[in-house]
Amino acid sequence: MRNEKVHLVNYIGGLLKDSDYVYFVSYKGLTVKAFSEFRNQIAKHNAECHVLKNSLIRKAAELSKIDVLAKNAMKESTALVSGTGDPGNVAKVIAEFTKTNSLLAAKGGYLEGALLSDSDVKAIASLPPKEVIYAQLLGLLQAPSRNLVSLLNNKAASILNVLNAYKDKIDNKA
Repeated sequence: MRNEKVHLVNYIGGLLKDSDYVYFVSYKGLTVKAFSEFRNQIAKHNAECHVLKNSLIRKAAELSKIDVLAKNAMKESTALVSGTGDPGNVAKVIAEFTKTNSLLAAKGGYLEGALLSDSDVKAIASLPPKEVIYAQLLGLLQAPSRNLVSLLNNKAASILNVLNAYKDKIDNKA
């Protein structure tokens, strides 16, 4: 392998290892202006997009010991989208951009050791942001204690109401 390709494969391997997520998109027929717009949109979410040869991606995955990705047979033009942070934000950008420009399409991805299909990328795009999921989980975890406190308060309030009613009855007799 030529020296340039060795450096490029090492760079791609670094992208695969150091990124929290990797998405593959098809861009065939997309104008340069539209592709630049897509890159600008994902850059807002700490992601970048590189147009790379499928064989170099496979070779980098093989050398990085990412077997599921090395065995993946990608076809046609592929752009690699990688980044750090919440993978849902970039998946949403891909899904939204696909709605306005059908020439760009998700082909799959790689997340936490698993190979993703295009439908998996769409499913990730439909999820709420991590912060919302954390808040929902926290609310779910706090619900039993909140219900217990409400139950105890209701019992104490009902006893207090009975005592107040008895006091009012005594006061009315006197």
